[in-house]
Amino acid sequence: MPSGEAAAAAIRAVVASIPPGRVSSYGEIAARAGLPGRARLTGKVLGNTPDGVELPWFRVLRSDGRIAFPPQSKAYREQRARLIGEGVKVEHGRVDLSRFGWERNLDFLLWAPIASAPAGKAATARKSRAGKPRTQ
Repeated sequence: MPSGEAAAAAIRAVVASIPPGRVSSYGEIAARAGLPGRARLTGKVLGNTPDGVELPWFRVLRSDGRIAFPPQSKAYREQRARLIGEGVKVEHGRVDLSRFGWERNLDFLLWAPIASAPAGKAATARKSRAGKPRTQ
């Protein structure tokens, strides 16, 4: 399990990987960074991000999809506006994680038809099949 700056770097790398229009929770970020159960550390790392390091911090929410900032705060308004700007629906400070969550549906990821897969994955799958000789 990473610790110290290695843990912070792992968390920042995961947050940087969240695609536009998708969100994740503090706990999911920690787990993907190899730090299961360290959701609070994710919040601490995001809050202490060094100047000049750009991260899509606004794509990180509480485990129930709520924005963690107080509703009347500037940070809340900024996070809400940025999410809406990416097409994420925010209702009463909450995002539907089943709809906008980042790679939350493992069945879909594993079993969806190739046509439903992101373009890069479908193209890779087609390329790998195209170059193989048929066996009889």
